[in-house]
Amino acid sequence: MDEGQAAIGDLSFEDALRALEQVVRRLEGGEATLDESIALYERGEALRAHCQARLDAAQARIDTIVQGADGRPAGTAPFDGGA
Repeated sequence: MDEGQAAIGDLSFEDALRALEQVVRRLEGGEATLDESIALYERGEALRAHCQARLDAAQARIDTIVQGADGRPAGTAPFDGGA
């Protein structure tokens, strides 16, 4: 894993989403060179994958809520998402 990927892995969902929005703005601006655009696209894809993984982990945690007979949450089951 390269240095940029390690930094992405340390980002919160919100920080990664903001970084992804910046990448999109730079790409849409059209002022980056071809090589810069490719690097931005690669970073954007890594950020997107990181955001999706964080969302998937959050969804899995939500899915572990155990409902009681009355339909109300009765507790949670442990979830080890590795995050």
